[in-house]
Amino acid sequence: MKILAAEDNPVSSRMLETTLTRWGYKVISVNNGKLALEMMLDTGAPKLAILDWVMPCMEGTEVCKTLREQKTNTPPYLILLTSNNDKKDVAKGLDSGADDYILKPFDRHELKARINVGIRMIKLQKALAETEKFQGVIETSGAVCHELNQPLQIISGNCELLMMDVKDENPFYQRIKTIHEQIKKMADITSKLMKITKYETKPYLQGRIIDLNKASKTDL
Repeated sequence: MKILAAEDNPVSSRMLETTLTRWGYKVISVNNGKLALEMMLDTGAPKLAILDWVMPCMEGTEVCKTLREQKTNTPPYLILLTSNNDKKDVAKGLDSGADDYILKPFDRHELKARINVGIRMIKLQKALAETEKFQGVIETSGAVCHELNQPLQIISGNCELLMMDVKDENPFYQRIKTIHEQIKKMADITSKLMKITKYETKPYLQGRIIDLNKASKTDL
């Protein structure tokens, strides 16, 4: 997992980067708020950032405020690093959009615990975003299936009428029958889509797709 570490003091920055690297994180270090903001707004930005409050170009609180103005279902988890433990300043930092804070010089055990909290929050946000995405797909597919049902029924009905008018030995009879069978399969798929009640997937090519059989199966 990537973590952005924004600290303008070379000694503190080195300590922070070394500590995080030892814990197995990929660290992106910057020494001012402007660079921190640019990195967090870039494609593939870290989902967690540790920001020093007082930095050149832009303070950590300003970075937090700007990031919170971005519209996203998976916002980054922001931890402010500060040497000031005054309650009013702490409240100001949290009001700016920070999720948490830690005092300088940081205690390694406390830092690790707060990062773990952040990671849990990031995972919960991702799961929630997936759920919302899934809900949108289900609602859309339900509407599409509803619109498809009527034309499928009309085609199926006309196929049945044609098979009644055409003799079995007629070459066209088998062709009409094949169309009728495929229409029934399509109707079965739309029926399952409209009955989806849970998120169940299966491997498909290089990714995964919804498993219609499991996702539309109602538990009794």
